[in-house]
Amino acid sequence: MAKLFAAISGTQGELVLERRSPDAPWSLVGTPADLVRIGPAQFSVVIDGRSHRALVLKEDRENRTVRLRIGGRTCTVKLEEEQDRLMQTLGLDKVARKAGDLKAPMPGLVINILVKPGDQVKKNDPVLVLEAMKMENLIKAPGDGMVKAIAVEKGKPVEKGQLLVQFA
Repeated sequence: MAKLFAAISGTQGELVLERRSPDAPWSLVGTPADLVRIGPAQFSVVIDGRSHRALVLKEDRENRTVRLRIGGRTCTVKLEEEQDRLMQTLGLDKVARKAGDLKAPMPGLVINILVKPGDQVKKNDPVLVLEAMKMENLIKAPGDGMVKAIAVEKGKPVEKGQLLVQFA
């Protein structure tokens, strides 16, 4: 059984959701409510016999937040798993995430390389510029680390999944 904790901006407390298996739908714990998907980003929530329509406006998986419109109100929901809670309790959430190898997210042309071997980078620091479909895409570091090697050359094409930068 998995649990998910949801803190809603502007409110006290949190909602707890659980599901019995990875394929099962999430259900609210301790609240007599019914949650049903009615469209691609729309849900119907029935609480105490009253129906509310919820629309997912934006989902940010990296920061684990969801922006919702419920009726005429908009709110941000911060999601947290049981494992996240345990890591906070143990103080392991303070450990910096190390950068892994950076691979091309799409085929394109390397326009500019912004780092060199030995450079220290922080998560989301710009690493290189990749042109794809006539658009320049800034490729960022996936975590903190030191640049070990650059695996591509400026002006050369790359394929999706090709190694761009190695981190130590």
